[in-house]
Amino acid sequence: MGLVIDTSALVAVERAASSWEEGLASIGNEPIALPAIVCAELLAGVHLAQSTARAESRRAKIRALIAQVPVVDFGLQVAERWAELFATLSRRGQLIPANDLLVASTATYLGFGVLVGPGDETHFRSVPGLRVEVLRFT
Repeated sequence: MGLVIDTSALVAVERAASSWEEGLASIGNEPIALPAIVCAELLAGVHLAQSTARAESRRAKIRALIAQVPVVDFGLQVAERWAELFATLSRRGQLIPANDLLVASTATYLGFGVLVGPGDETHFRSVPGLRVEVLRFT
C-alpha cells in the first residue's frame, strides 16, 4: 500500500519532532508521497512567516522533505479521480474542504491511504475507500 501525507500531519511533526524522519517514524517502511497541494500549503507557511529567519527555516525544512519524499503532481489522472470523488461526495451532501479533496484524490489514484494529524481525520473518513491513518508519535 502506501500513504500520502496531509499537511495536518506535517504541521504536527513540525511542532513535536526535531526532524521529518523522527516525526514520521511511526509509519515504518510504508511508501509515502506528497500531493502537490500539500507542498503549496507548506509554501504558504513560508510566505506567511512572521520573520525572514522563520521563513528560511520553513523553506529549508520543505526542501529536506521533498528531497526524501516524491511529490505527486495534479495531472489529468488525478483530476479525473478528483472529479469522481467530487461528484460522489456532492451527491451525498458530504463535500470536504477543496484542498483535502485534492489530497484524497491523489491518495485514491495511487491506491494509497492518507496520513493526517491528530484530530484532523473526520472529513477524510467520508471519502469512499480511503484508508485514513492518524499520525502517532513513537
